[in-house]
Amino acid sequence: MSYITAADIEERLGTAAYVQLTDDAGSGTADLDKVEEARAGAEGEADSYFAMRYATPVDLTAHPELAAVLKSFVLDIAEYRLHARRPPMPADVVRRRGEAIAWLGRVASGAVQLPSAITPATSAARVVAVTGEERMFTRETLRDA
Repeated sequence: MSYITAADIEERLGTAAYVQLTDDAGSGTADLDKVEEARAGAEGEADSYFAMRYATPVDLTAHPELAAVLKSFVLDIAEYRLHARRPPMPADVVRRRGEAIAWLGRVASGAVQLPSAITPATSAARVVAVTGEERMFTRETLRDA
């Protein structure tokens, strides 16, 4: 499930900037591979924060109230990624990306909660298995001493 599309990115940037930021060959058309790279990278970056607390990708069909906010923040990150290809970076693009990352960080830390119906990430990845030799001293063996 995608949070944004190439069309969303083009609408955000405008057609001229969309082409300028992706057309490495000078063909006058956008390089859709570059757009897809920025889109997938932005979504992956967002999911890396969401995964600290929630199953990813976030299901926007089940939670349409999240669609607009996730779209906005992921677009901020994608726009930053595309502008990074053609410095200098506009200050407003840097600011919006910073705000997006700050919000994602608050989601990851639990300061911002997504709807409770979203499945929490399993904690299996955080389980620590201890292996090694059997314990020499246990409650039972010390009790007999």
